Amino acid sequence: MNFKIDTKEKFHVISLNESRFSANMTDKLRELFNEVTQNDVKHIILNLKTVQTLEQPAAKFLAEAQQEAYTSHRSFVVCAIQPSVKQTLKSFDLLELLNVTPTESEAWDIVQMEEVERELLGGEES
Repeated sequence: MNFKIDTKEKFHVISLNESRFSANMTDKLRELFNEVTQNDVKHIILNLKTVQTLEQPAAKFLAEAQQEAYTSHRSFVVCAIQPSVKQTLKSFDLLELLNVTPTESEAWDIVQMEEVERELLGGEES
């Protein structure tokens, strides 16, 4: 699997540099997500700008990663998805479950806003 990790102050940007996001890539990506969230920088932006084809198990992995991130009080944003990938996610009824932005810059904004929201609501959680 060909990917690039760019660690910023508040998040990791993981860019998948493949045209196909297949089922056999999910285990490696899950390991990578677990690895990068073991330090102080726990939020992930997944940039899929090069991905043209998304297999159903990979789509389900994205939805599971989204749920796991929110359960763990982390942000997970998928950005730069291509129309074919967006259509695939819609066909599996998963698009609405994901935090998706058109650009990486907008994903950065979402992560930062969610971080502020968690800080503000932190005192109210049990």
